[in-house]
Amino acid sequence: MASSEPPKDAFIQCLKNQANMSPKPISEAIFTAESPLFMPTLFAYFRNSRFNRTTNRIPTAIITATHETHVQSTVICAKYHSLLLRIRSGGHDYEGLSYVSNEPFVILDMFSLRSIDINIQAETAWVQAGATLGELYYSISQKSKVHAFPGGVCSSVGTGGHFIGAGYGNLLRKYGLTVDNIIDAKIVDVNGKILDRKSMGEDVFWAIRGGGASFGVILSWNLKLVSIPEVVTFFKVDRALEEGAVDLVHIWQEVANKLPEDIFIRLKFLHWREHANKFMVRFVALYLGKTDTLLPMMNQRFPELGLKQKDCIETSWVETTLLWQDMDPKQTNLLLDRQTTSTFGPSPFKAKSDYVKTSIAKPALEELWKKVDNTPGLAMEWNPYGGKMSQIPESETPFPHRAGYKFKIQYWYFSNDTLEPLQKVYDFMEPYASQSPREAFLNYRDLDVGQNGNGEDPNVFGAKYFKGNFERLRKVKRKFDPSNFFRNEQSIPPLSA
Repeated sequence: MASSEPPKDAFIQCLKNQANMSPKPISEAIFTAESPLFMPTLFAYFRNSRFNRTTNRIPTAIITATHETHVQSTVICAKYHSLLLRIRSGGHDYEGLSYVSNEPFVILDMFSLRSIDINIQAETAWVQAGATLGELYYSISQKSKVHAFPGGVCSSVGTGGHFIGAGYGNLLRKYGLTVDNIIDAKIVDVNGKILDRKSMGEDVFWAIRGGGASFGVILSWNLKLVSIPEVVTFFKVDRALEEGAVDLVHIWQEVANKLPEDIFIRLKFLHWREHANKFMVRFVALYLGKTDTLLPMMNQRFPELGLKQKDCIETSWVETTLLWQDMDPKQTNLLLDRQTTSTFGPSPFKAKSDYVKTSIAKPALEELWKKVDNTPGLAMEWNPYGGKMSQIPESETPFPHRAGYKFKIQYWYFSNDTLEPLQKVYDFMEPYASQSPREAFLNYRDLDVGQNGNGEDPNVFGAKYFKGNFERLRKVKRKFDPSNFFRNEQSIPPLSA
């Protein structure tokens, strides 16, 4: 360290010196343990209470940046004083890597950098990394009834983290992932410089669209908005075991990824409160059209589901973003609420993921049903692929799971105790998941699939998340951040020369 001052004091002084010309004073954005607002600020975006432990190391400081210069100063000073940088936009990292660390660190909180500039004529939007998906969807809806953006269904998720992990939503069969619809970005590099697509170069622009928080601090994204009908259709159909649920799931595997790309039907396996906590499967869907074309198509392609007019709701796209969260679709202002719209709430949880290329036989589905039914607190979501996802080469972005996949599974387990029940279900599913490697989705962060350090080979988790794109990511990292300043337990390590 270059100073004899205590690390915290030296770091704070460095911030003030670096940002002394900022239009907004950085002193108002700095919180240390002595501040009465330090703990409320720390826990404001603490989305997984599994990491709410008294033994946690607290950050040296939290910087709630209100100007781009605050981000630049934080990068420069954290690097100079050898402090690990945790970058948080919405706090939804499943393993808490945006706000928890075992080594001295600072949190760069982006939640105040949340401006959204919609240009309907150009069909684009600039979105700062601290804005949430709900704020983005609301802003689009205020400008247009026939535009949308293909992001996730949890509206409190921050766009910064969602996009760098190759976010997706119920428009992926029509328009692909979020990263397939990003046309520019602004990033602060390891030297504190602000770069756009042209100045960062195409390799880095490729890497940040799905390669994780390994290359710099994203300030903002330039998005390509997509076209949707003014009226779309939402439906949900619940089925229990005695109502043929296993048969329907078996058929869904053969149908969902082959349907027209205008429809996305997710399966949600849960103990549903509205059904007396009975374990059931929910078929929940978005269709880019009206029921007069949806029903004939479903009756022809998936008649076994028995979809009826009464199951369908014709509404605007923005209202479906609330329906997907079981919220009142008429209260679109709820999309601006960063707390109550969280899917996770205060619950402790662990998540895992799988990709499936071959349909799971009915006997295995029956056995799976028994295992999940007998495991309170465990849930699954199955997301169909096909459509646009099959048309984009796996090397187009770091996200490689494209053609040849039927669906992706997300496993949830809500518990503060042992995670063994989740692991048992995950182990049971191994023969039915993708092989060599058993692939995983970066945005469903799971440190069990491998991590940096402890003598582990990063190529293990790298192959699961990125397949053949991992080596290219490591080459970009070597060139753009050779000292590996931007790092976490599953960041991209530089490729050795």
